[in-house]
Amino acid sequence: MKESKTRTTEFPPLVIDYRGARLAGVDEVGRGPLVGAVVAAAVILDPARPIEGLTDSKALTAHRREALDANIRDAALAFAVAEASASEVDEFNIYHATHLAMRRAIDALTPAAEYLLVDGNRLPGHHVPGQAVVKGDARHPAIAAASILAKVARDAQMMALDAQYPDYGFARHKGYPTREHLAALERLGPLPEHRRSFGPVRRQLALF
Repeated sequence: MKESKTRTTEFPPLVIDYRGARLAGVDEVGRGPLVGAVVAAAVILDPARPIEGLTDSKALTAHRREALDANIRDAALAFAVAEASASEVDEFNIYHATHLAMRRAIDALTPAAEYLLVDGNRLPGHHVPGQAVVKGDARHPAIAAASILAKVARDAQMMALDAQYPDYGFARHKGYPTREHLAALERLGPLPEHRRSFGPVRRQLALF
């Protein structure tokens, strides 16, 4: 009987102008959905406790994400998950609300981060120095870890919303503007949790 081997994710080289211990990866989930919060996470990994299998959360099954979520929470030096609500998305717009959620996650880290690696092409306006990394969740393990925590947390919110409003299909589409979601929105109307500034919701509000 052959012994199974754990596959290690190979991250492409990334030049980082920082050599300290408290480097935090930061990522978000939920910019595109029509409903619910945008969720961000920040993670400082422990070099002494590497976690196998970290990669972009979108490339993982739900079961694997949940297993890695538990591993990250157990092994990381620090982690935090934060959000900006649907009403904050409407008030500030999705771009600013995303950065607000990121800043909240960074602020909640204990110990505090000394340097940030943020997924995307813009830093969130935090006083901690850092760099933006395009497709960072596939390029650095700390950003991948943050993407996993944020995805698992937001999916759990959508499962809870599905239990409350089962006719909308949130457990399946997670709030994204799929054909099923748009049909439910047209048939049943927007919920208090829907983002009123998003076009499909705004159009339905005008009809109800």
